[in-house]
Amino acid sequence: MPDQWAQIPLRQGTEEAVRRILDDAFARIPADAPQDRIGPYKRELERRFRSSVADAQKSKALDLYLPVKPMGGVSVGASILVSESVVPRRPGEPRTESEPTEVAVQLLSRDGVENADLSSGEIDDALAVRREHVVEAAPAKGAELASRRVEYILSVPGDPDRWFVAAFSTVGGGDPRDELAEALVEWFDAVMANFRWTRG
Repeated sequence: MPDQWAQIPLRQGTEEAVRRILDDAFARIPADAPQDRIGPYKRELERRFRSSVADAQKSKALDLYLPVKPMGGVSVGASILVSESVVPRRPGEPRTESEPTEVAVQLLSRDGVENADLSSGEIDDALAVRREHVVEAAPAKGAELASRRVEYILSVPGDPDRWFVAAFSTVGGGDPRDELAEALVEWFDAVMANFRWTRG
């Protein structure tokens, strides 16, 4: 990942990562900033940041990646959530020989999203299914802006029941279909195209 992005582990070491990122952000506040505004700014930044991390933890994800510095001079509203999905199976239930692509689509369809663009291929010799869609704004749920979502679900080599999921989300420049959103989606697609399994 570029150094403008920070990784926040969500199972262990979360607080240490959050504190390090916040300390780094606070250190970048200009020394000549009005003192009466620094305190409220820090509190609001920390509140929003911790809220994002808490929401990610509720989803039982593994890692959250957030842009903590401008990219190309532009502050980016985006995130990447990394998680694992397991094919649900009752104890003692035998594996079914479902087509892997069908399993991936079923896993991606559990949240009820309709009208998504789906495509499939391979990444590092593993089946990959890509889904892209726009989630409309929902102010009542805290989502003031619509967001563009791109998710990749990859079969874990050697374990047909486990799937790696990388979910990217951006508000672009305020419109999930604007040029910034398009550029960020292209960037994320390039990141995933270069994804490699670490075997060991």
